[in-house]
Parts: sequence; structure tokens; C-alpha cells
Amino acid sequence: MRYVYMLLIVLAVGILLLFKIQNLTAVSVSFLGADITMSVSLMIFVVYVLGMLTGSSVFGLLRSWARGATQKQR
Repeated sequence: MRYVYMLLIVLAVGILLLFKIQNLTAVSVSFLGADITMSVSLMIFVVYVLGMLTGSSVFGLLRSWARGATQKQR
């Protein structure tokens, strides 16, 4: 089973490297007067990480609101 996991890791890294190599073109991002130039693959990674961070915090906020709405009054 160990070799299956090692093969899956090598396959995932290979796919990520292939994606990185195929998306080397530069893209400019402007936000609040700041201009940043980065590769497409780096931009996708940054947006993905920011989405994970904000998505989990919004989910936690909604969960706490729902918990507060369903609590009995004292």
C-alpha cells in the first residue's frame, strides 16, 4: 500500500509541474492602485489559498450565527 501512496504523490507532483510549465505567461493584477505582475499558475494558487482562508472564516461566522439563533433565551 505504501507504494500506491508514493505513486499517487509522484503523479500529483507531476501534474502540478505540468500545469506550472504550461502556464508561464505573465498576467498583471491591479488592486487599489497597486499593480502586480505574476505567472498565471501563481495567481491561481494565491486565489485558491485566499478562497480557502476566507471561505472557512465565513463558514465559521455563519455557523456561530446559526448556533446563536437556535439557543434558548435565558
